[in-house]
Amino acid sequence: MNPLATILFRDMRLATRAGGSAALALAFFAAVATLVPLGVGSDLHLLSRIAGGVLWIAAVLAALLSLDRLFQSDFEDGSLDLIALSPLSLESMSFAKIAAHWLTTGLPLTLLSPLLGVLFGLPPNGYGPLMLSLAIGTPAVSAVGAIGAALTLSIRRGGLILPFIVLPLLAPAVIFGSGAVLAALDGLSNGAFWLLGAFSLVTVLLAPFASAAAVRLNLAG
Repeated sequence: MNPLATILFRDMRLATRAGGSAALALAFFAAVATLVPLGVGSDLHLLSRIAGGVLWIAAVLAALLSLDRLFQSDFEDGSLDLIALSPLSLESMSFAKIAAHWLTTGLPLTLLSPLLGVLFGLPPNGYGPLMLSLAIGTPAVSAVGAIGAALTLSIRRGGLILPFIVLPLLAPAVIFGSGAVLAALDGLSNGAFWLLGAFSLVTVLLAPFASAAAVRLNLAG
């Protein structure tokens, strides 16, 4: 099997096994989305207005739960050193790990979001934009998260530092993603999707190179 596909499927298998990070992310996403309506109250107009923002924030936080282990296990068992010496580039390896994280975390979160939108009384015209914004934007979450995971690779308890690196960089995704849902509810022309798509495309293209550079620094150190 192609080395790139081997890394992709191995990471997906580890994430989806019993007790893996994919199930944890979905459980956290559902828990946050369930608790917010209980805390805010039964005002469906208010809940529908905040649905996009709350679900986007919950999705970002849920995705962060597994990001600190994106490179860590391979770093600890020496696999990264072997990959660095192999014909497979670290950039390709980083891209495979980003893709595996999105397929096991970002995509399931996107598919689950309409069910949670019901809890917020989201109007029928809001479900499509909600799913579309998450489908476009969550690859950026995985990509930016990979950069943060690579930067904190050799730092003790780097998982505690990771959110402080990643969350500020993901602010545009949250703003554009939630704004796209709100604009759709108001029936306005929606340029937020284009901005979100541009942000996601740039981060996905740059992240493998930035992550690989950070991994090299950690391996050299």
